[in-house]
Order: sequence, then structure tokens, then C-alpha cells
Amino acid sequence: MQLNERQEKIIEIVKQEGPITGESVAQLLDMTRAALRPDLAFLTQIGLLEARPRVGYYYKGEQNAYRIYGKLEELSVSDYHSEPVVVTEDTSVYDAIVNMFVQDVGTIFVVDKDNCLEGISSRKDMLKIAIGKADINQLPIGVIMTRMPNIVVAEEQETLWSAAKKMIEHEIDGLPVVKTLADNRLEVIGRVTKTNITKAFVDLGKEE
Repeated sequence: MQLNERQEKIIEIVKQEGPITGESVAQLLDMTRAALRPDLAFLTQIGLLEARPRVGYYYKGEQNAYRIYGKLEELSVSDYHSEPVVVTEDTSVYDAIVNMFVQDVGTIFVVDKDNCLEGISSRKDMLKIAIGKADINQLPIGVIMTRMPNIVVAEEQETLWSAAKKMIEHEIDGLPVVKTLADNRLEVIGRVTKTNITKAFVDLGKEE
């Protein structure tokens, strides 16, 4: 894992001057405290810095949390992704719901005859339509699904860390894992979810 230039400067300042307040660090970098806050929070979260009330920040060094964080970033989606659960666009919403719950997944992917991604539908989508007056036995999933290109995806060679960030930023439970074909269509080859991320953390914890 690499820190950006500003984070490297923060580390050097805290090493030399710590314990030091966030306001003092901001002044030395000629920045506002608000602009610096995300970097300080990040460095504290991964265990390089520690903050004490009324004292300030001090350097902790490369502790276990930082090492685990670095290892997580080295893992690829291919190491942990699961089998995708897919249906075609003409599948009824009822059958999609049954498939989703039988397979115990939070999201189902809609593909064409070549297994290329066309859409995605979540439990929330299913619930909204199920409590309405629509006939879910006749209504095709294609009517309620989110279509491309409004779908966040993960590539197989992408880092697990990057996939986790996408899920947090977009407030979703999982991503389709895709392979880009020659015609730029996206073939669905897997899924990565919060459960996969949790398993990675547990595995890394065992290593430590």
C-alpha cells in the first residue's frame, strides 16, 4: 500500500514534532484543518498515527492494523469472489425472487444469452415491487432492473480493497465481477460481496 504525498508529509511532521495537534500540522502544511481531516482520519484508522484528546497526534509505526491493511490491498477480487447468480431479462420477478432466496444472495444479475451483463436487481427492488399491485408472476425482471451503464462492477484482477471502496461509496452490498470482451460487453464471471470482504479480513487475522 502506498500513501500519497500529503500523507507522507503528515507522517514526517508527526514523527518529528509529535505529539502535535491537527491544527499545527495543518499550519505547517499551509492547509486548513478541514482539508487535512480526511488524511488524518485515514492514517489513524490504519494504525500509523494515534490521536489523544488535548494532546494531539503521535506516530505509532507499522503496527498490525497497517500490515493487515496493506495485505488486504494486495489481494485481488479473483482470490475471493463467489459464483454469480444470474437470470435472463424475461425471467418473472417471482422466479427471480425465489432464485435469490434459494441461493441466499442480496443481488441478482440479469444477463443475455452470452452471459453478458444487462442489468442488476436487489432485494430492495424486489420488495418494492412485491408490496405493490403488480402481478410479479407475469412481470419480467427486465422491467424493474437497473440497466447498464448505471451499474458498478469489479474486474477479476482488481484489488479487493478497490472493490470494497466501491461498495462503500455507492452504498451497495455486492458487485458483479466481469471480464471485458472484445466488443466491450461485460461477461459476468462472479460476484464479490461484503461477505467476501469479511472472509478476507478473517483470513488475514488468522495469519497475524
